[in-house]
Amino acid sequence: MSLDFLIDRLDELPATRALAVQLPAPGARLGVAGLPGSSAVVLLAALARRLPQRVFVVVTPTPTDAERWLADGQTLVGDSAVLYPQREALGAEEPHFEIAGERIETLEQLLSGAVRIVVTTARATAEHTGVPAALESMRLVLQAGERGGGSGTLSDIARRLEAMGYTRVPTVTEVAQFSVRGGILDAYGFGMAAPARIEWWGDEIVSLRSFDLDSQRSGEPVDRVTVLPVKTEATARRDDGTTERRSLLDLLPSDALVVLEQEAALEQEVDRAWAEAAHHLDVARRLGEEPPAREALFVEPGAWRRQLTRFGRLALNADDAAARFPLAPPDAVDRDIRQLRRIVAGEPPTVILCDNEGQLERLDELLDTQRATLAVGALDGGFVLPGLRVLTDHEIFRRARRLRRPRRYREAAPTAATRALASGDYVVHLEHGIGISRSPWSSTRAATG
Repeated sequence: MSLDFLIDRLDELPATRALAVQLPAPGARLGVAGLPGSSAVVLLAALARRLPQRVFVVVTPTPTDAERWLADGQTLVGDSAVLYPQREALGAEEPHFEIAGERIETLEQLLSGAVRIVVTTARATAEHTGVPAALESMRLVLQAGERGGGSGTLSDIARRLEAMGYTRVPTVTEVAQFSVRGGILDAYGFGMAAPARIEWWGDEIVSLRSFDLDSQRSGEPVDRVTVLPVKTEATARRDDGTTERRSLLDLLPSDALVVLEQEAALEQEVDRAWAEAAHHLDVARRLGEEPPAREALFVEPGAWRRQLTRFGRLALNADDAAARFPLAPPDAVDRDIRQLRRIVAGEPPTVILCDNEGQLERLDELLDTQRATLAVGALDGGFVLPGLRVLTDHEIFRRARRLRRPRRYREAAPTAATRALASGDYVVHLEHGIGISRSPWSSTRAATG
């Protein structure tokens, strides 16, 4: 069941219509209040639907807050909500592929105008990045029927992938790898929905297909492949040797609306990151390392505040709110099924959002013929708006909501199809059939059948 009806109900409120026509202009700030639970996310989904050309950027204090917003946003608007995560390390290059890839892919979508809602943290907005320059110079697009996709021969592409930070391996088993066998290139990179197998005939690409990391078998044809760089800092260097660095705030369109959650906490997080960076870099220098200057990694807090104030800002649940919504938190159920039955028997009508079908069936049995609409589509917190009460199953049963995002990039299972062959392993040769792998210096030849 789609949750569009929630967006519709909140969009119908006079307060929503009034806010949509008085959103703060660049440089202005507006405080809003009366948005308990996940109602602020629903409001944002309604505004994004009303204003499809605007970019909305949600800035939260911590990664946990960002994941909560992202989960709610994707429940409501799907892939239109994306995450720009903060780094886990101070170095110029993020060592974690999941984080590095998500940052690069989100910026690619943002710069190409393909995203409406970006969720991030205060620290992430203050971090410098060389990604834009890398995307301009290192993006690789391959398409069947073109000579090297317009990017050169197979050998040229292999050299470019290495320059982009990809590792050449015998068999591709995870992201940021590529392999070359004859006229076939296997690659799994940032920006790709799945690993791709590209076949050349001479200098022309004749086939593009997905392939399975476990079985290594080719899959469905694909129209084109876009590969984004793994390394970004090296490609952001100017002719004078300095590095071009910009923050997320530098890259947003001027009319982007920035949504601030816990406004005071955001400034504290940026101040904390700046102070912690000084400490960690000092420790590194004492150990004989030569880390980059703090200014190369972060925007100075004062400059960050000035950058932020260039945008129109919506401060959620602010003390000085000029716009107020007629919403309230729901009564606590606290695992009391009799209390739940009393609540759903009264006004207004109740919708209970469930994490999964199993929870829906459980609640359906507990409530029996009680008046309540059950739907699969978890949000973080319930709320009551005029004419509708929204409850969540994890709040009813007083348990933490499980935020389980699937891994962004797959890895191959450690099977014979993907691991390196060892002497004595059974193999299947395309022409000779089943055999046994032997080391090159073994005097025993592989037996074939």
